Amino acid sequence: MNDIVAFVAGNPGAALGVLGGVIAVLFVLVIVLFARLSALRSLYETMMRGGESGQSMEKMLLSHIEETRHVAEENAKLRSENARIDELLKTAITRVGVVRFSAFQDMGSDLSYAVAMLDAYNNGVVFSSIFAREDSRCYVKPVENGKSHYTLTKEEEQALKNAIDSAK
Repeated sequence: MNDIVAFVAGNPGAALGVLGGVIAVLFVLVIVLFARLSALRSLYETMMRGGESGQSMEKMLLSHIEETRHVAEENAKLRSENARIDELLKTAITRVGVVRFSAFQDMGSDLSYAVAMLDAYNNGVVFSSIFAREDSRCYVKPVENGKSHYTLTKEEEQALKNAIDSAK
């Protein structure tokens, strides 16, 4: 420290020149920082005014919040409607099983059939039709929870099993 004091005391012109250079560098830095601050302030003011659209940032945010609220309400309505449709679909015929067979030995081509049509709860009907040379007969048997109170033929039972298995 004594060496610096002795140098400054012995060379006041050089010390003044060094200090002048430091002041000049600091002055340049202040000007650069001021220019950057000015650019940032201009950008901030433009953003808060809303740029070219003329809408302020606050108005834009409030608008987006309101839009988001409307989307959330619509989404809730759609979920509710979807749940209602899901419940309705459970009662629609969605499970079908078909068995074709030849009811009589002397007739070919498997013209007779049994069809089971069920909803998601395995409720529905079993249709069967038996074709003979002289006539044909049709039967309908109700099904509740996968079972019928009427006696089912083996083909009707197979059609019912096929319908129940089609959900898996």
